[in-house]
Amino acid sequence: MPGIGVVLNPRSRRNLRDPGAAGRLARRLGDRGVVREARSIDELYRIAEDFRRDAIDVLAISGGDGTNHVTLTGFLDVYGGHTMPQVALLRGGTMNTVANSVGVRQGRPEGLLGRLLRDYAQRASMPLEDVERHVMRVAPASGRAHYGFLFGTGVVAGFLHEYYAGGEPTPLVAAKTLLRGVGSALVGGDMVRRMARPFHGSVELEDGTRWPERDYLAVAAGTIAHIGLNFRPFHRFDERAGAFHILGIHTSPVGFVQELPRIHRALPMRAGKAFDALAARVTVRSPQRPLRYMIDGDLHESSGELTVSIGPRVRLVVVR
Repeated sequence: MPGIGVVLNPRSRRNLRDPGAAGRLARRLGDRGVVREARSIDELYRIAEDFRRDAIDVLAISGGDGTNHVTLTGFLDVYGGHTMPQVALLRGGTMNTVANSVGVRQGRPEGLLGRLLRDYAQRASMPLEDVERHVMRVAPASGRAHYGFLFGTGVVAGFLHEYYAGGEPTPLVAAKTLLRGVGSALVGGDMVRRMARPFHGSVELEDGTRWPERDYLAVAAGTIAHIGLNFRPFHRFDERAGAFHILGIHTSPVGFVQELPRIHRALPMRAGKAFDALAARVTVRSPQRPLRYMIDGDLHESSGELTVSIGPRVRLVVVR
């Protein structure tokens, strides 16, 4: 039975430029596991069923945040209440925020797989080191639920739209997009009007607390601290078991720019800038159609309200 099952998205930007990636991973893995390419959602679910039947020990994902969230969604659906294998994030995408946040070392997928194989061979005397993080379950009123570590509306989705439109997505392009957005906010330019188009709606927490219907720069939540470029808005993510950190940011774009140094240092925004809570379940409502939002760097749309709730804990391998 394979010990390590690797899932690769051959349609990702990086793998389209590098069609030999799957072959290199397979050669590195040898007979200690199997590499499978998921070309569609249906194929991903078949892979998850095969890996569950074969009782793989480690699910290794070659890709960035978007590939990770789609793969985890499929596997969590297939495994249901059964114990998921440990998950190794091999990077390989244009955005690797989750890997950065939990301490996965830098490197190319085949290099990280090689280190994983080394540690896996020693697991009898030294178990694989991992960290546990909840995912959130983001469920539209109609359609399939998704799992991820980050959720956001408003400027969060707007930033990603500008980022993806800025050419080949890279950390440098992300930084340039942020700087252009900051400059546009300070002078009231067109870019900030596109990027910071407000989310109009309300949020109801599971305890009955209701954030009023109004314009929000963003409603965003996370079960990890980081959201990218080392900004850490969700510094309370592990403050309470079984909860995520959610923010309703209602300051102006300029007011938000003024808070960026504090967010970068994982400090709370100053009073009067945002609602702030820990929650296990929230309902996000908006008269806007479609309701646009982000999960782990992927853009989604909903025709109705969203329920964001705490999901299962996932064991993320940190290669020594």
